[in-house]
Amino acid sequence: MRLQLPIPRAPDDGTSAGEARAIRILIVEDDYFVALELEHRLLEAGYDVVGIAATAEDALDKARSGSPDLAVMDIRLAGPRDGIEAATKLMGLGIPSIFATAHADAETKRRAEQAQPRGWLQKPYSPEAVIALIEQALAKQN
Repeated sequence: MRLQLPIPRAPDDGTSAGEARAIRILIVEDDYFVALELEHRLLEAGYDVVGIAATAEDALDKARSGSPDLAVMDIRLAGPRDGIEAATKLMGLGIPSIFATAHADAETKRRAEQAQPRGWLQKPYSPEAVIALIEQALAKQN
């Protein structure tokens, strides 16, 4: 069963106070096809995808405008900053991340501790695995 968050005040999206809204996810992935597949699977599972970002800078912009509940973050991104830097900045905005990456060696995980990730997925991963990890990560928030 997919988690939903209660809305504490009347939002601007047409729902009333107290209604549940879909979980909002930001995808941060520079591989276009991986990002599109993940977006499709998340939408199919009932999540609201606030955007896809290929760079750390784009992730921060989309997070500020889309107010996601969670980011699914790759470590290697286009541009000069990586996913660890982006996830750390997002955590500073109160937005946790899970890492979905092929780069999960001990040194990378040590470096990523500053971002306080809610979980790790090793690529390639199944859609079921990413959805299960999202649900676990959001349960830790509540």
